[in-house]
Amino acid sequence: MPYALFSKDDRLSKAYPTEADVWKVAKKSGLVVDVVSEDGTVGPRPVLDQDYEIRFCEAEAHDDPAKNKAEAEREAQTGLQLVS
Repeated sequence: MPYALFSKDDRLSKAYPTEADVWKVAKKSGLVVDVVSEDGTVGPRPVLDQDYEIRFCEAEAHDDPAKNKAEAEREAQTGLQLVS
């Protein structure tokens, strides 16, 4: 089952094959921040900013998770950022 980025009940991203793929897209989009525990015992770890979350989703008819992943990887290699 594919994954996507959500804010509350709104799906914000295309569907991707794995949760890790969505993390990559979220990080590239600036939606991932590094946090440190309040007592400083745990070093920085990535978390999604604000009310964002990654969860299972149903791929829409026009949505191909494998193709979306390939496009994201191609864009990352060329440095091109497209707005959808």
